[in-house]
Amino acid sequence: MGERYGGDHQDFRGGEFNGSFTAKAEYHQHGPAPTALDALPPRAAGFTGRGDQLAHLLSAFDPDGGEAPGAVLVAAVSGLGGIGKTALAVEAAHEACDKGWFPGGVLFVNLHGYDDDRLTVEKALETLLRALGAPPEHIPNGVDARAALYRSVLAARERELGAVLVLADNASSAEQVGPLHPGGVRHRLLATSRSKLPQLGARLLPLGELSPEEAYDLLDRALRIAAPGDARVVNEGEAAAELALLCGHLPLALQIAAALLVLDRDKPVAELVAELAASGDRLQHLDDGERSVRAAFDLSYQRLSAEQARLLRLLALAPGPEVTAEVVAVLDGADAAPVRVLDALCRAHLVERGSGRGRWRLHDLVRVFGVGVVKGDVGLWEEGEAARERVLGFYCRWADAADDWLRWLPGMPVPERFADRAGALAWLDSERAGLVAAVQWAREERYADTAVRLVQCLAEYLDWRRFFDDKITVCGIAWEVAHSAGNRVGEAGAWTSLGIALREMGRVEEAIDAHIRARDLFQAVGHHLGEAIVWNNLGSALRQAGRVEEAIDAHTRARDVYLAVGDRPSEAMAWDSLGVALREAGRAGEAIDAHTRARDLFQVVGDRLREAVAWNNLGGALGEAGRLDEVIEAFEKALEGFREFDGWYETGHALSNLALVHKRAARPAEARTRYLQSADAFTRANALTEAVQARTRAESITP
Repeated sequence: MGERYGGDHQDFRGGEFNGSFTAKAEYHQHGPAPTALDALPPRAAGFTGRGDQLAHLLSAFDPDGGEAPGAVLVAAVSGLGGIGKTALAVEAAHEACDKGWFPGGVLFVNLHGYDDDRLTVEKALETLLRALGAPPEHIPNGVDARAALYRSVLAARERELGAVLVLADNASSAEQVGPLHPGGVRHRLLATSRSKLPQLGARLLPLGELSPEEAYDLLDRALRIAAPGDARVVNEGEAAAELALLCGHLPLALQIAAALLVLDRDKPVAELVAELAASGDRLQHLDDGERSVRAAFDLSYQRLSAEQARLLRLLALAPGPEVTAEVVAVLDGADAAPVRVLDALCRAHLVERGSGRGRWRLHDLVRVFGVGVVKGDVGLWEEGEAARERVLGFYCRWADAADDWLRWLPGMPVPERFADRAGALAWLDSERAGLVAAVQWAREERYADTAVRLVQCLAEYLDWRRFFDDKITVCGIAWEVAHSAGNRVGEAGAWTSLGIALREMGRVEEAIDAHIRARDLFQAVGHHLGEAIVWNNLGSALRQAGRVEEAIDAHTRARDVYLAVGDRPSEAMAWDSLGVALREAGRAGEAIDAHTRARDLFQVVGDRLREAVAWNNLGGALGEAGRLDEVIEAFEKALEGFREFDGWYETGHALSNLALVHKRAARPAEARTRYLQSADAFTRANALTEAVQARTRAESITP
């Protein structure tokens, strides 16, 4: 309205004079110009969650803090496109107004910071001055002059009516917002931006994705606003949770998904979930004709420099949920990670800090966006494939070196790349998610051979850390590749590793089936050493299934092959496994002999870790034979070895065994202490079921 009245005034002054025109001109020259101090947009329908962030903003708005030293006069909400910055800012502004904190009114200006026709600072100040009622002809040219008038008008309004809240939405930089500072100590400025704005000297509020519960609630509210009786989200709770996950808990994506469901009242939530899950490009579906997640991200992408855009695309191709600085450097084809570029992407909220320093992650939908950009250009696609090849090669070389450390024995050449076993384990722990994800590239012909070699390098580590879910995943992929290629030895090896993981997970019948398949394949190609490995593992699965006599036969077969070929480390393992089966068969004397042979062989080859396993098993056999004086010594020897290697799961078992000995010897205090120590060790090994059992046993002992 202010602009239209101003235009009429100019037209009248240039036309012929008559009474009515003169009167109208005098009215506009001397009367107050209209204001737009109630321009705050309405609250977002279905707004939910964000309780902590809302409280954070309201504490900044509170005028009672305005006179205090260090009072917050400016607040800035930043976050990824579609994260809900404007909705939060508008909600906070409404709540502040409801509390009567801004009797002078609210000014709202959309700076269109990421549009092609973004609002200049000069134009933004003109818009605000007009909203404050300044006649157009009184608005000077130039940023400094307009900013001075803007602050003067706000100061006058504060004296007359009270504090004003200025909401500057969608800023692209601090330079676009800084001159809009209202001045004084009572007014407040709230800005929203896709970039962090540390230069403002503002209270910064980076906004993340919604929690799963908030995302669920947003979907439910959106459907019920359209139709109060629409209970699809409640009736399909699991599907709704999956839908929220596929939307990355991003408010814009969730709102679009809800709109798609509203448009098709008969569509089950599960059907939309299936469509999104099966789609090669989720962002194609997250478009309701008026709103688009891809379009929101593209606005941010278009503002990146060439090197920033390139790194974002490469990060989208990285395996795993987050990447380390080492992997970023490999992706980039550089000696070190481009920290300056990463920091710029973090400020733009396109990259986020990961779980620790030197780690980065992308929002799931940003990753989908980045992959889509790469797929849409042949040159970018080949650049991305070369980057993936570098990463997979890096992972394979380093995992191989780490695996050498896990298998190293005295007398063997010292492995390269890591200083010791602990360093190798630390690297594997740090990169585990990426390593497991990279294995899945084996399904692509270009990467198959290297990815399958990576599986072989990870087997020992995944066993040691007891990541059996991961082992089942990678071994299943290795089997697929070997089977497709007609590689029967590779297929047998995959079945063997898969059987071990299945047995450790308690899926004994599946483990037996896997080992039998592996045995038959090795027999078919005449691979006797592979067959022996399978016999020993099959024996362990048979024993766990209660088929003890068959287990004894299997372990014996394995031992005999190892004896024949002179493989002493493997022979020791077969003796030890045989001893366990003999003990369960009630043949304690033979079991003691078998474990003693295993222990002695492990000592000869220098395998301290497996020697500790043999000591632990020997202690169990000695206990069955009633040789209690020797039992504690055996378990203490085992405990010493396990602790040397930080083998917390094995330490937990050794401590539980010692606790049982003390309990049977009527030493309750010692037994209780050992059980509690066992529970702590199992907890450190992430073996929570065993930890609970040990703690329960400790609590059942009365002093």
